[in-house]
Amino acid sequence: MSAPLLANLSRTTDPQTTLRRFLALDAVVTTGNGLVYVVASGPVGRLLGVGSGLLLGLGALLVVFGAGVGCLASRPEPSALAVTAVVEVNLAWAVASVAALLLWFSPTTAGAFWIPVQAATVAGFAGLQHLASRARG
Repeated sequence: MSAPLLANLSRTTDPQTTLRRFLALDAVVTTGNGLVYVVASGPVGRLLGVGSGLLLGLGALLVVFGAGVGCLASRPEPSALAVTAVVEVNLAWAVASVAALLLWFSPTTAGAFWIPVQAATVAGFAGLQHLASRARG
């Protein structure tokens, strides 16, 4: 994620709008990632060195989660409890990704690169959403 993109997304005086934009960005990225895992679990699994069955299941989970985050982003005032849940799920995903990389997976070089990048991206979404949620009061 580039700094100019984040700056443009957060460029508003309304913390509510900033939060909704970060939730929407998370929804698009998460749903897109999930769709790739669902549609191409075999080739992506081979590329990353991760089982295609696992990717298929994770992809379906990501599509459902991304759709839920998208629904939350579409609300004029997203519930604080729901935003907290999204932040916590994102943090759990990031931690689980790194733990799986270190403890269970035997990824390819591409997987050893992709898994931490994905974890950092998701942790970044959690941080941005948390800060935006705090700013709205």
